[in-house]
Amino acid sequence: MSRYRGPKIRIVRRLGELPGLTTKTTTRETLPGQHRKMRGKQNNVSSYGIRLQEKQKLRYHYGINEKQLLSYVKEARRLKGSTGSVLLQLLEMRLDNIVYRLGIGNTIPASRQIVNHGHIYVNGKKVTIPSFQCLPNDIVEIRDKKVSKELANQFLEKASYNVIPEYLEFEKDTLKGKVKRIAENKETNLQVNELLIVEYYSRR
Repeated sequence: MSRYRGPKIRIVRRLGELPGLTTKTTTRETLPGQHRKMRGKQNNVSSYGIRLQEKQKLRYHYGINEKQLLSYVKEARRLKGSTGSVLLQLLEMRLDNIVYRLGIGNTIPASRQIVNHGHIYVNGKKVTIPSFQCLPNDIVEIRDKKVSKELANQFLEKASYNVIPEYLEFEKDTLKGKVKRIAENKETNLQVNELLIVEYYSRR
């Protein structure tokens, strides 16, 4: 399954707020589709459907496809610790998410494009891979070019849509950020039950 490129508000109406996907909001409380059911009031949602929705939230928020998410789940199982917690940590430490959480991009898709176009340096080296896993003490900065700095400042000058989490620090004057430590579950800006996601993939 490829990355979703359709209407984003439709996904927000179905799954709820997804700050990593879009900054757009909607006041409509009905689900998309001709029957117009109210979100959260469906009486016939199965346990599978609930787990599927939680999984989809994670997918759309971080902008990854099904194959990538399954790979992250398998990696989380292999590593020490609670699978759900490790899964969120792996996703939070992706470079495109770090750029987004620093405020350099207003969404994760925008941050991914910034990384792809070579505007981001990690520890003094250009990195163009959005899935690059950042580590504690990594320095993430904007390339020392006028066009790169102007692009970053355009996002930083907008309304404060994103609060920098405690596991990161950022200097707006120099456009440099630092990963202080591994992210914790409570520091993600997405309301999701990671245990249901682990249960969804339990047979795979």
